Amino acid sequence: SAILNIMQLAEDKNITFRQTPNLFEVKTSNIEVSTFAGIPIVEFKRTPLDGWGKIIKRIFDFVFSLIFLIILSPIFLLVSLIIKITSPGTVLFTQQRLGPDGEFTFLKFRSMRCGAEKEHQKFIKKHGNMFKLKKDPRVTPFGNFLRKSSIDELPQLWNVLKGEMSLVGPRPPMPEEVKLYNHWQKKRLTIKPGITGLWQITGRSLTDSNLTFEDWVNTDIYYIENWSLWLDIKIMIKTIWVVISKKGAY
Repeated sequence: SAILNIMQLAEDKNITFRQTPNLFEVKTSNIEVSTFAGIPIVEFKRTPLDGWGKIIKRIFDFVFSLIFLIILSPIFLLVSLIIKITSPGTVLFTQQRLGPDGEFTFLKFRSMRCGAEKEHQKFIKKHGNMFKLKKDPRVTPFGNFLRKSSIDELPQLWNVLKGEMSLVGPRPPMPEEVKLYNHWQKKRLTIKPGITGLWQITGRSLTDSNLTFEDWVNTDIYYIENWSLWLDIKIMIKTIWVVISKKGAY
């Protein structure tokens, strides 16, 4: 081809050869080059989490979720007692959520009155998919504190330990929410959902957490396509900061 002839000429003349990528090459940066029978093979990966990245992330999740569960066990006990004393119902709120392997039982400390989830479909119709209300009438007084401090999220460490979730990743959606997704939006389901993620530190840093659903999806897809262990660590550190500063928390 013309490109090969130019490359050969450049090599003969000791000239550095550079080429701008075409549109297909620009579309993805996650590539891996190998050879088969002496022929170079270029593999285009959807995410750095394909292959070894997935294994490294799972080891990281398992080790740190176990450490956090042990260290935070006194808080688990105290919060459970207060929930039980201040409002009737169970200590834990359970709900079916979706991940790349299908449905799983999602855990949180209960911050709403019992039966509040039955009103969720009505709230979706009124406020849109993946809504987040500043003053949700279903939240109990102690539940409001749990949400602002993000303590209500701690039981999800058990989901992480079991391998259903990750410490960092997209927010796990409910099945009825996913029914409203288009093909592009379903890309956020290709990796394990997380307790925190870019969606949280971005949303909480904005006034009133006004991330639109499209912004949310774009943030998740950016994370999926650009994952690294260092990115996870930075997100976890920033999450601690925004929780302590209570930016956009409700």
